[in-house]
Amino acid sequence: MSLQQPVISTLVLDHLDPAQMEHITRLLNNATEFDDVRPLSEHAWLHLRSGESGLHILGLFDDDIVGYAHVDITDLVEGTSAELVVSPDSRNGGMGRALVAQALELSPDGRLRLWAHGLTTGAQSLADSLDFLLSRSLWQMRRSLFAPLPPADVPDGVLIRAFNPLTDIAGVLAVNARAFAGLPDQGGWTEDDIRVRLHESWFNVDGFFIAVDTQTDAIIGFHWTKVHGSQVHASHTHGPGAPGPDHSHEAIGEVYVLAVDPQHRVPGLGRALSAMGLTYLRSLGLRQAMLYVDASNERAISLYESLKFVHWDTDVMYRHRIQ
Repeated sequence: MSLQQPVISTLVLDHLDPAQMEHITRLLNNATEFDDVRPLSEHAWLHLRSGESGLHILGLFDDDIVGYAHVDITDLVEGTSAELVVSPDSRNGGMGRALVAQALELSPDGRLRLWAHGLTTGAQSLADSLDFLLSRSLWQMRRSLFAPLPPADVPDGVLIRAFNPLTDIAGVLAVNARAFAGLPDQGGWTEDDIRVRLHESWFNVDGFFIAVDTQTDAIIGFHWTKVHGSQVHASHTHGPGAPGPDHSHEAIGEVYVLAVDPQHRVPGLGRALSAMGLTYLRSLGLRQAMLYVDASNERAISLYESLKFVHWDTDVMYRHRIQ
C-alpha cells in the first residue's frame, strides 16, 4: 500500500496573525540552523515583522506551513522581488517551485527578481528550471578584528562625530541617495527606512559616525555599524545578514552602511570612517567584522581589500526571463 503524498498549496496574505508569525519565525530559525545562513534579507525581515508592506505566501503541505515567501511589488522600476524559504525536511518535493509560481502570478507585469542568500546548487537548480537568469551578485566580506587596524587619519577640514537622530536624518538620506544612485535597494531609502532601524534592538548611536565639512557643517559621509548574533551588550542583537529571530552564534560586527558623498569627495575620508567604525567594533570585544558589497563595485572592493577584508560568501539575485 503506497503512502499518500501531501497536497501542495499556497495561501497569499497581506497580513499575518500572531500564530502565523510565530510559525514562520520558527521556520526561519530552523532553516538558518540547517543552512548556516538566514534565508531573508534585512529588507524582507523588517517588512515581515512590521507588516508595513509586502505580500506573504504561505506554502502548505496539507495544512502544515512548510514554506514562506515574501513578495514586494512596490518597485515599479526594477520590478517585483521575492525571497523564499522551505523547511529543510520538506525540500525537493515541489514547494519551492510552487512558491515561485505564486510569486510570478502576483507580479503585476510578469517581471520577478529572486534573491538567494548563499550561492547554492539548490538555488541555482531551481532558478535554471524556472527560466531565471543570474542578474546580480552581492559579496559578503570579512576580516579579523584581532589583526592590526589602520589609523583613523581624518582629512583636514572634516569632523567626524556621532549621529544625531533629531537633526541628521535628512543629511544622511541625501548622501545615501547620491552615493548609491545605481543601487535603488539602498539609494532609495526614505525617512521611514531610517527610523524603523533606529528602533531596532541592535541600534546604538555610538556606532553611527557622521562626517561633516567643518566650513559648512554639511554631512559629506557616514559609517553606520551594527552588531549581530549573540549579545555582546544588551542593546546589540541582530541575525546574520538581517535582523530577526534569535540565531545563536558568536557575535560579529558589521560595516552596515559606508557612504561618501560623490559631490564632496575628500581623499581618505572613506578609509578614515571605516577605521573609526572598525575600532569601535573591536572595543566591544568582537572578534570579526563583516560587510556586504555589490560585486560590481570595484572601487569599494578595492577599499575593503586594502582594509584586509576578504571574500567570504555570495548572495545572488535571479531575474525572470520574460518570453
